[in-house]
Amino acid sequence: MSNLGLSFLKKISVYAILALVLIACTHVYPPGISQFRGPNRDGQYIESNLSDQWPDAGPELQWSAEGIGRGYAAPVITKDKVFINGEIDSISHLFAFDLEGTLLWKTPMGREFLGSGFSATYPGSRSTPTVLDDLVYTVSGKGRIICCDVSSGDVQWELDMVKDLGGYQPYFGISESLAIDEDNLYCYPSGQVNNIVALNRYTGEEVWASVAMKDTSSFCSPIFIDLPDRKVLVTMSHYYLLGLDQATGELLWSYNIDGYEAEGDHCNTPIYNEGFIYQVFGDRYSQGAVKLKLAADGSSVNEVWRNDKVKNNFDGLIIHDDLMFTTVRGNYLKSLELEQGKVVDSVKVASGALIFSDNKFICYGHNGELNLINYAEGEFEIGGSFRIDQGKGQHFSQPVLSDGVMYIRHGDVLMAYKID
Repeated sequence: MSNLGLSFLKKISVYAILALVLIACTHVYPPGISQFRGPNRDGQYIESNLSDQWPDAGPELQWSAEGIGRGYAAPVITKDKVFINGEIDSISHLFAFDLEGTLLWKTPMGREFLGSGFSATYPGSRSTPTVLDDLVYTVSGKGRIICCDVSSGDVQWELDMVKDLGGYQPYFGISESLAIDEDNLYCYPSGQVNNIVALNRYTGEEVWASVAMKDTSSFCSPIFIDLPDRKVLVTMSHYYLLGLDQATGELLWSYNIDGYEAEGDHCNTPIYNEGFIYQVFGDRYSQGAVKLKLAADGSSVNEVWRNDKVKNNFDGLIIHDDLMFTTVRGNYLKSLELEQGKVVDSVKVASGALIFSDNKFICYGHNGELNLINYAEGEFEIGGSFRIDQGKGQHFSQPVLSDGVMYIRHGDVLMAYKID
């Protein structure tokens, strides 16, 4: 074979290896897990043949369940159950329903966050449960973690992050949705010693504790990034985006959030995609949307760009088709190209929680309006909208998709709509 041919084959081999590395270097969660913002915590759901048009009155309501208590926690769906948290008479409860909306069990889990002063405007549950195998995990706004059997609701173990781990309750309550990887559960007590902690998910025993930046949490649910050299846990503190070695709790890097003004403004779950971490901050003086380059060994990050005009507090972001999508104040869904962070398109919607599946965005607006936005060949097309008319309180919960059904929580009511 000629030198030219050998050179070509070597280049092909290098490209193939690089492609395999890129595939391997992603955030990996256990198979079958049900958790906040979908199987990969990125707001995307694996669905097909969803309707691209909704009737004026909205999709068919299959069932609704009242009495789940106050709160904003989204449901999670398994093959045969729905799990959700809610506060009733100041007590937090974990509920299990079948897929027809029949209550199977409810388990009390101690006092729920009710707030004081301005934070009392937002009482109730915050954290979406996490389900893996035959166990379901959740945490109350006051920091009590419980692990329950999915069939009976019987408590397997429980732990109070404030009392048992020396933690701290933020002004708007503890709001993270617990992350699980293999045998461990990860939580953010915000203590000076036990700042971020890994627990054995079967027993609740401590695996490691990190002082991290000795900073309080910022209502963010963490993600995992699986690299060739290590796994990295990424989460938010009050002032920093943080990366920790998932095996040991060692702080690898921190990214300072400029202009942090008040607790409660940086709640979004970051997204990792092909070597970069994306996040959207909400404070009016902060960076807004940012792109960070993660070192190949996970040991550091460098800012690539920021767009301080694109901000939201807790509605989420989506990475798709080499674009970032997020809703912003002023009631728009915007898309940003990933190279430089410039806005390339927008469509008028009610700003709110955003998810994506089957080339469709679903946005649950803070005003109770649900919008369907078809997305194909770089173009937005409105596919319908309707307004939620059940429940009370703020419309802050994330929509969830499973087997052609959209689950929506508004206050003490859980609804299931057929959308395929």
